[in-house]
Amino acid sequence: MSYSLVWFKRDLRWTDHAALTEASREGPVRCIYVIEPALWLQPDAALQHFEFVRESLQALDRHFRSQGGGVEIYTGEMPDVLRQIWQDAPFTHLYSHEETGNSFTYARDLKVASWCQTHAVTWHEFAQFGVVRRLKDRNLWQSAWERHMAAPISHTENLRFWQSQTQATMVMQAPPHLKHNPPRRQRGGRPMAMATLKSFLNARSVGYRGGISSPLSSPDACSRLSAYLAWGCISMREVVQHTRAHMASLPPQASRHKAGLTAFTSRLYWHCHFIQKLESQPSIEWQNMHRGYDSLRENEFNHAHFEALKAAQTGWPMVDACVVMLRETGWLNFRMRAMLVSVAAYPLWLHWRPVGEWLATQFLDYEPGIHWSQLQMQSGTTGINTTRVYNPIKQAQDHDPQGKFVRRWLPNMRSVPDSYLFEPWLMPKHHPNAISSEQEIVTPLVDLATATKTAKHRVHERRRDPEVKAGKKAVVDKHASRQGFRTLKKPPREQDSRDHQMGFDF
Repeated sequence: MSYSLVWFKRDLRWTDHAALTEASREGPVRCIYVIEPALWLQPDAALQHFEFVRESLQALDRHFRSQGGGVEIYTGEMPDVLRQIWQDAPFTHLYSHEETGNSFTYARDLKVASWCQTHAVTWHEFAQFGVVRRLKDRNLWQSAWERHMAAPISHTENLRFWQSQTQATMVMQAPPHLKHNPPRRQRGGRPMAMATLKSFLNARSVGYRGGISSPLSSPDACSRLSAYLAWGCISMREVVQHTRAHMASLPPQASRHKAGLTAFTSRLYWHCHFIQKLESQPSIEWQNMHRGYDSLRENEFNHAHFEALKAAQTGWPMVDACVVMLRETGWLNFRMRAMLVSVAAYPLWLHWRPVGEWLATQFLDYEPGIHWSQLQMQSGTTGINTTRVYNPIKQAQDHDPQGKFVRRWLPNMRSVPDSYLFEPWLMPKHHPNAISSEQEIVTPLVDLATATKTAKHRVHERRRDPEVKAGKKAVVDKHASRQGFRTLKKPPREQDSRDHQMGFDF
């Protein structure tokens, strides 16, 4: 009996899954997920990503088994796995979603396309987000995004599975080299995604505006959907349509609730806007978006500073507390992510690529398109964004004025009085609350004011270079945002808004 092969990647759901829906219209489907050893060897992969995928696939497999099917798990490089399946039971149609991933997945997809052509297999790919493949004109992007989000949500009921799938056993073995699985991270799976969306729309979104900047309030005020979107447990279209429907159902007096959902919806737009940058220019994963910024930081990388940052030993309590929270939970709110990259890029003068590789492993919601665009924007190498520099002492004063966040994640800071908490190195040694020698205060790696001033001067000096200024137009034409998102009366411009930085953790 003939069948269509459905390849699951970062789209681990059964509702609004275009590839599955279209394949099912042709007859029986055979669903596979492939553990690609080379993919999990990439520097942006972590054990938490693999375990989240495993949990999501288990939920997917349970759903399919309730209909008499399942998910087949293979290990190997994709062309080899396709060849094995095709030799055992030939197929003529492969279905999947498009993927705006890292350089490995880009090269992998070229190999898959070549294999399909050689074996007369038609590969059907469908848009995963509001991202347009082979976009010719950035001015056409927003209308395409709106069309994608307005399309009906597809439901696949009464699936017919290829006969072997009734015997499929879902076994996944994590590659032994993978490290880092935060003990308090979110768990994967579509049921968890839908429960998270429901709790946000019904209650938590009331605190969205005003609550997402502080690391204290943001774990509840943010939607917490970013990981489920990054791994495809829920579709962007579902989130947009459910959010708009919920907004329409709210009574007139629920102004704060509506304002929160309006702000949230604008970030869904920015999510896809930034992924489109990587889709249109894959090289921004490893090259400066504006090549006029080449050699700005690359040749001066301070490995000691980088290791101190990763070890939460920079000496700035707010920075170190954020690193510890990220290490323990796999999540951090947008403003603190921006602050981390700002500190790395300016006072520590670290190039964005190694920092980005490290942070990719730390973020459970790592989305390559957003990640690399944001690392470059925050580091000042896009050539089209204003310089964004976050002072970690001021951020602590603004968003953790009582020191609750810092004291929660840095136990050795708990005895430090408020007056010295964010600059503990200034506390006199004879102070009654002075920390013992076993818990010695870490002195900041550099003088914050001096190092930041020097870094900004160097970036601005490069920006004033005539050749760099001349190259700005090409970046604007290719990547800059156009007309604002229609949900907002006066939406933020990409160049001006700080509220959509670093990772779209929502």
